[in-house]
Amino acid sequence: MNEKIVVDKEERLDKFLVEYFQVSRNQIESLIKKGYVKVNEKEVKKAGFKLKKSDLIDIRFPDMQKSEPVKVDFDIEVIHEDEDIVVLNKPSGITVHPASSVKEATVVDWLKKRGVSLSTIAGEERHGIVHRLDKETSGLMVVAKNNESHKFLSNQLQDKSMGRYYLAIIEPPLKENTIVEKEIARNPKNRLKMAVIAGGRYAKTAFVKIEESLDGTTELIGAKLFTGRTHQIRVHLNAIGRHILGDSLYGFKSRSAKIERVFLHAYILYLIHPRYKKEIKFVAPLPEDMSQYLKKRYDWGKTDEKILPDKFDRLFDFVS
Repeated sequence: MNEKIVVDKEERLDKFLVEYFQVSRNQIESLIKKGYVKVNEKEVKKAGFKLKKSDLIDIRFPDMQKSEPVKVDFDIEVIHEDEDIVVLNKPSGITVHPASSVKEATVVDWLKKRGVSLSTIAGEERHGIVHRLDKETSGLMVVAKNNESHKFLSNQLQDKSMGRYYLAIIEPPLKENTIVEKEIARNPKNRLKMAVIAGGRYAKTAFVKIEESLDGTTELIGAKLFTGRTHQIRVHLNAIGRHILGDSLYGFKSRSAKIERVFLHAYILYLIHPRYKKEIKFVAPLPEDMSQYLKKRYDWGKTDEKILPDKFDRLFDFVS
């Protein structure tokens, strides 16, 4: 795929393309260094190249490269698939895309093995990936099958017309519905963790009470992200003295030691379809482990009624 863009302001080449395509600076820098970007028909390999108004950028996105086969020993539920997008219900324990630190098969590997056509706008390791889910988190994610869809969906992330509602089981219960607005950055004492740090990236999360356990020690809550920082829900809960059951990274010693994974699930995904321009909504029912936990320790009939998908967004009416 090639795309020609007429520059409408003076700007650094990398910054202009990051804003235009809504992808990371690293992804744009890689395309520039590999010679995929021309300005006024001349190849440019400097990310800091100064653009002038009316310059013509010609950017070529490479075709998806065939990689060495990776053993994929898992399957993923496909909630929806058409010519533009795939919506997946990712199980906990599966990493979304390859990286130098990832040794096992990923969602991207599974998609390639299945023969799914994927966008290339996000770079070689992140074919099709519009937004991530942490390895430990289960639930919904959308994958772009072409670059036009990827760009359209990425823009929705920025203007908030696409988003997800999450379910989590936490300890101890919330005192009240709350909004947390705290900046997040890499934890300087532990590179595996993020932390609330002044001067970090702005982050906002809304948390809503849904139902407490029969013994009052844990609670099923809903969460809505207004930004997409790494580990955002877990970090913001930690900042208010709460943690998700099974979260050994941000949690503390408790009954969660008996739970094998983080009880955080991307429950509802809403977006505007890139081709038909209509809003659509998808639901990934609670996975079996979370469902069984709730059935044993909660008034399940009452809890199930409160998380009906057609009523769920109303729980967040308190958010301004």
